[in-house]
Amino acid sequence: MSAVEATVVELPARRGVVRAAVVLVRPRQWTKNLLLFAGIVFAARIDDPRRWVAACIAFLAWCLASGAAYVVNDLRDVEADRRHPVKRRRPLARRELSRAQAGGLAAGLVVAAVALIAPLGLKSVACLLAFLTMQLAYTFFLKRLVLVDVVTIAMLFVLRAAAGAIAVSVRISPWLLVCTGLLALFLALGKRRAELSMGHGSRAVLAGYDLGLIDQLLAAVAGATIVVYTLYTLTAAHQSAALVATIPFVVIGVFRYLLLLRKTTRGEEPENVLLTDPTILVAVVGWIAVAAAIVFVTR
Repeated sequence: MSAVEATVVELPARRGVVRAAVVLVRPRQWTKNLLLFAGIVFAARIDDPRRWVAACIAFLAWCLASGAAYVVNDLRDVEADRRHPVKRRRPLARRELSRAQAGGLAAGLVVAAVALIAPLGLKSVACLLAFLTMQLAYTFFLKRLVLVDVVTIAMLFVLRAAAGAIAVSVRISPWLLVCTGLLALFLALGKRRAELSMGHGSRAVLAGYDLGLIDQLLAAVAGATIVVYTLYTLTAAHQSAALVATIPFVVIGVFRYLLLLRKTTRGEEPENVLLTDPTILVAVVGWIAVAAAIVFVTR
């Protein structure tokens, strides 16, 4: 067998247009939009059906908008994706959809998202449009700037949490927003570390990073995340004392992810790590269970 033949990797069978379109909008990534429920949960308004309806509408609208953003991203990066060992499996990289089809899909998703969220008010529409604008800036410019790229990702998560609170007309703790941003920054830095250690050259910004710098930043952000979350539990309006019980789950989750980043290369897709690693799953489920019990008992 020749060296060329040894490097050939067989790709899966081609997908139909509908299935390719579904894959293109990356529904697995929509779990990020669960942050839109943070406002109603942490404000202890979980017994208000009208607010739950508003939160669900906002969640669906943001999922559609996120899908549009992913389509635009893949349109912009299609040539680079074809050289990436994982991203070359994406529908546009494999020519399973044309650029015109992808562009039409993105436009339709944006229109549907705005129409869906419009009844929740101008502030909710403004948040969604701000998200789309920031995503476009990230896709075409910001993701090529060292450190600015990961900070932008963190701000997109903060915007999700704030938009969720606005959609249901509740106040969300500033400490919780800061903690959300720090945790998102932590995951984004972890993703860059994994990409750098795996030698993937399709992301130009990696040239500005090195493992030493990223490890220092990860340690600093991990510590800051834990401190800020602790401050949130001590200042929360309704469950301040009891929420302290959730701190160990946050510490375990953060430390476990740091360990995985050092020992493996799984951090390139943080959402997969969060859903598959047993230790992190236990920490997440434990946090949810304790937090839910506190909310029900103290509401």
